[in-house]
Order: sequence, then structure tokens, then C-alpha cells
Amino acid sequence: MTATLPVSVESDIFYPSADSQPVAETYDHLYALLTTLEVLKQYLANRQATVLGNQFLYYAQGFPKLRVAPDVMVIFDVAPGGRDNYKIWEEGQVPIVIFEMTSFSTKGQDEIFKKTLYEQLGVKEYWLFDPKGEWVEQQLRGYRLRGEIYESIQDGRSEPLQLRLVVEERLIGFYREDTEEKLLIPDELVEALRQEILARQQAEELAEQERQRAEQERQRAEQAELQIEQLKARLRSLNVDPDTIE
Repeated sequence: MTATLPVSVESDIFYPSADSQPVAETYDHLYALLTTLEVLKQYLANRQATVLGNQFLYYAQGFPKLRVAPDVMVIFDVAPGGRDNYKIWEEGQVPIVIFEMTSFSTKGQDEIFKKTLYEQLGVKEYWLFDPKGEWVEQQLRGYRLRGEIYESIQDGRSEPLQLRLVVEERLIGFYREDTEEKLLIPDELVEALRQEILARQQAEELAEQERQRAEQERQRAEQAELQIEQLKARLRSLNVDPDTIE
């Protein structure tokens, strides 16, 4: 009798990485999503962490329909870099912070279903950002896990990220708690780089001008010294000791 190895049921299960749904509801939501994603990616670039945007989070092995696509999720203690999707049982880590760019049309999903799900999964912080100010008071609302229950965040801080969050028009502004330095968004990074290049060029121009002035002074000093020596030589030719002339 020939023995046969059992075929893994899991290997036959397909976990999609995309659907037909749009990435974001409006331009403001898309811009807030992409900006938050890029800012946090840069902030955590040297950490053992990854930041994913609008990608499927699978939370029940063997059940590909049990999934959600957070707008931005931060996961610690995993290999850096992107994924087509994120399976909790493969990575071994639950997202530590999740951001949803919410609107009035997604209010129920974001405030009830996702909040309950993330709470049950053990996501440490859940933030709702309403770029258009349609239903969230002051546009930003956060929840922090205390035990097994979400409590409203009152201090505007992300404890896991060690960042202070501030609403800046239709974006979230992120500030380091240790230095109060703002994490620049891509447009601000470009402008900062432009200003740095401009400042460097101006410093180089000033240094060149100073070098030229120093060279001119050196040449004038040499010319004056030459004229003095010529005058002394002429006095000597007239049998006059230059050293006796005050």
C-alpha cells in the first residue's frame, strides 16, 4: 500500500491583494492617506517596522473573506518594506496603530465595525481623521487600548509612535515628542531641500566673494610694498638713507 501525504487545505486558499473598490473617496481623502503613509514611512525608516496603505489585512486564517483594508497601518517588529497584503498569522504581529480617513458615508463602518474589530484584534491605537470635517468633531479622533477596551485619546498623542498629532487644514501634522520637530510632508521636504540648496549656494557665493576680497587686499598690499621698496631705492640712488626719513 502506497502512503500519500495530506494536502494542506491552506495552500488552496486564495487571499486577494486587490478588489474593484477605489483607493479613496475624494482627492482630500487620498491626499491625506498618501501623505500620512509617506510621513510615517520616513519616520520609521530605520526601525524594524513597516507602514502599509489601503492593503488587505487578513485576520482569520483560512477565511479570506474576513479582511479589512485600513487606510494606513503601522506594524512593529516585522521586516521593513511593502507587502501585497498582510496576514496576521504569517507575520506574527498585529498592527500597532491604524488610521482611517473617514467621511460621513463611511461613519458607521469606521466608528462601529472597524473600531470593534481593531479593539478585538488588539490594535493599540485607532485614529479617525475627517479631512472634510463632515462628522468628526475637530476632524481628528483617537482611541487607545486600555486593557481590552478602547478609551478616547484626550492628549493628542500617539504613545506607540511617540508623536503628537495636530490637525493642519486637511492633513494630520506629526510632531516628535522628544524634539518637537515636525515630520515634513513630501511638499515640505522638497521646499526644505530647495532652501538648503539655495542656502548652500549663497554660502559658496559669499565665500567666493570673501576669497576675492582677500586676494584683492593681498595684491594691494604687495603693490604698496613694491612702491615703498621702489621709493627707498630711489632715495638711496640720491645718497639719502631712507631709514632717516620719518
